[in-house]
Amino acid sequence: MRVHLGSDHAGLDLKDHLVTWLAEHGYEPVDHGPFVYDALDDYPVFCLRAARGVAQDREAGLDSLGVVIGGSGNGEQMAANKVAGIRCALVWSEETARLAREHNDAQVVSVGGRMHSLEEMTRFVELFLVEPFSGDERHVRRIGQILDYERTGEPPALPESAVGLGPDA
Repeated sequence: MRVHLGSDHAGLDLKDHLVTWLAEHGYEPVDHGPFVYDALDDYPVFCLRAARGVAQDREAGLDSLGVVIGGSGNGEQMAANKVAGIRCALVWSEETARLAREHNDAQVVSVGGRMHSLEEMTRFVELFLVEPFSGDERHVRRIGQILDYERTGEPPALPESAVGLGPDA
């Protein structure tokens, strides 16, 4: 499996560690940078490329996932989620790493390099990479609603129980 990586300066050490760890565990890492420490770097430059690499690989029928890393992981997740068709999940525990794949079929995971130890973050990435999507109908339906909104800009219809309530009434 190909794994695209991008980070900011706060995630550089973890990214470099993961490139080696991935190769040692049979993955094909694709490093989109940064390649040197620069405290003023702009994470979108690297994270957008990593997410786009995943999207392009998947469109070509290749097995591909991605990892974006920052101080908190928040901005990196936001950047990756701007790539059409990509669902990037911010993870902070083993459970959120598994659920990102199992329930949301996320193709990219975001981790905060300043929030966890190197061992914890490596474990989160490992769990994300090996967890399959469940394919449960409810998860497929929800992902479909997100994809439809991405294509059309129209939110899904309200469920019967919500008709006449709230701002769409």
